[in-house]
Amino acid sequence: MLGSLLKHPAVRVLPRPAVAWVRSYIAGLGLYFGVGGAWAYYTYWVFGDVLFPKPGSMPSRPAVFAQVRVAMAALPLYAALPAAVEAAAEAGLTRAFTSIHADAAGLGPYWLLFAAYMACVELGVYWAHRGLHDWRAGYEALHAKHHIYNKEHSLSPFAGLAFHPVDGLCQAAPYAASLFLIPCHFLTHELLLFATAIWTANIHDALDGRAAPVMGAGFHAIHHTTYKHNYGQYFTYADAAHGTLVTPAEYAAGRRKGRGRVEE
Repeated sequence: MLGSLLKHPAVRVLPRPAVAWVRSYIAGLGLYFGVGGAWAYYTYWVFGDVLFPKPGSMPSRPAVFAQVRVAMAALPLYAALPAAVEAAAEAGLTRAFTSIHADAAGLGPYWLLFAAYMACVELGVYWAHRGLHDWRAGYEALHAKHHIYNKEHSLSPFAGLAFHPVDGLCQAAPYAASLFLIPCHFLTHELLLFATAIWTANIHDALDGRAAPVMGAGFHAIHHTTYKHNYGQYFTYADAAHGTLVTPAEYAAGRRKGRGRVEE
C-alpha cells in the first residue's frame, strides 16, 4: 500500500527529499499507532489486572489522548530527519555504505562497525538527553513538555513520542551525526531510526522487565520520577560511567531509607 502511494503521479512529481519525508511520515504514523496501540491493548486491557493490580495505577484516557496530540504535532518534524539524512547520504556527505559485502568486506567488519556506531549513538543520546536537563532554559523551553508525564500512572506507550518537536530531534540527532563519523550500512541506520519508535513505546509503559544492562521501562520510569538519573537509551553503560545510574532495586531501597541521591 505504501509503495503504491509513493508511485502515485501526484507524489512522483515531488522532489526526492519530499518523497522521503512522505515515506518517513507514513511509516512513523504506522509504527506509533500500530506498536503503541498493540502495546497499550495488551498491557492495559488484556493483562491490566495482573500488571497493574493497584487501583489508579494505569494512565487515564485523557492522559493518553493528550500524549497522542503532542506526538501528532511533532511527527511531521520528526519525519524530516530521515529525509535530510537520506539526501546527505545520496550526496556522498556521510560515511554510509550500501553493500555489506562490497563496502564493509563481509559480516565480521559490518558487525564491528555497527557496534562502534551504536556506541557513538548511545553516548550521543546520553549527553543530548542530559543536556536538555542540565541546561535549565532548554529544559523549560523544550524537555519539560515531555516530563509532565512524571509518575507511573501518567506514563503510557503513547508518551514515547510525546515531545516538543525540537526536543525529539535533539535526541534523535546522534543517529544522524554518528553517520558522519563512523561508517554504517545505510538501511541499518534507517531501521535503527524507526526502531526507536518501538523502543520508546516499551520504556514508557512503567513496567520493570528486569533486563539490565538494557535500559528498560523500570529504569526509565525512575528518570521520569527523579529527573536526574538514567538518561541513556538502550543500555545502562553511559549512566554507569557518568554516575547517573539508579537501578529499580536501588530506587526502591532508597525510597524506603530516604537516601538523598534517589529522592524525588
